[in-house]
Amino acid sequence: MSADKRPIIIIKRKVMAAGHHGGAWKIAFADFMTAMFAFFLVMWLLSSSSPKQLRGIAEHFQMPLSTALKGGPAINNSPSVIPGGGDPPLTKDEIKRPKSEEELDAMANAEDFARLDNLKKQLDEMIESSPLLKQFRPQLLIDITPEGLRIQIVDSSNRPMFDRSSAVVVSYMHTILREISPVINAQPNKITLSGHTDATQYAQGDKSYSNWELSADRANASRRELVAGGLQEVKILRVMGVASSMHLNQEDPFAPINRRISIVVLNQRAQSAIEKANAANASGGLARPVASQPAPAGQTAVKLSTVAPGQPS
Repeated sequence: MSADKRPIIIIKRKVMAAGHHGGAWKIAFADFMTAMFAFFLVMWLLSSSSPKQLRGIAEHFQMPLSTALKGGPAINNSPSVIPGGGDPPLTKDEIKRPKSEEELDAMANAEDFARLDNLKKQLDEMIESSPLLKQFRPQLLIDITPEGLRIQIVDSSNRPMFDRSSAVVVSYMHTILREISPVINAQPNKITLSGHTDATQYAQGDKSYSNWELSADRANASRRELVAGGLQEVKILRVMGVASSMHLNQEDPFAPINRRISIVVLNQRAQSAIEKANAANASGGLARPVASQPAPAGQTAVKLSTVAPGQPS
């Protein structure tokens, strides 16, 4: 063998796989993808939610954990300006605790006022929608007083409610009373009726029959018309005549507007006061005389029981 021909040596090396570098990056990447998916899901839900739902979500995230677990009020109901401050959240026992008498009275008064205010709107709408009643709108005065809802049917020189110097109801007054009677009867509240006259003395000049008796008779005649229209008798708490002691027009005591019938749908406070006063007088025998004070127009006055001339008491 010549020196130029050398043997060819082939070295085969075994290829080994690279060592494992760890899989922590995969966990981090998976967490990142989950967070991005959750983010886009939240953004999609927010974009498709109504404003009311968004406010509810905001209140949920603003509520402290202790309040959420105990069922207390939301944080935005707290009077404190510091987030999470204010009074401690109410416990379940405190939430179930009965309200005080003052709180119950306040709730009852608010509910009563809302009911009477709704009755006023109902009567106004009924008058405006009824061609029959709309023509009498200038003679119907409806307002809310400390005693309740007051409905006044006032006289006018061209359209009197009663025959001259009598308690005979004219046709249009008959119509008004019978139209409003079912609406008043639908309320749980009781009513009072009062008759008013102007300062003109009774025409007959009989001392045994004056404006006091005339106003009481007119109030009682109005009561009969309301009952005939559908009002239950038990809802009438007081019928009274006050003559010309309470003028609607203070500057002119002879003005026709002073001749009127006032119907007050009593609120619960006024009704309770009248009923308690009557019950106290009934249980205690003869009540001591109490100095009466002048009441505002259309409010309670002394109850009169009248006797027609020539009839036994």
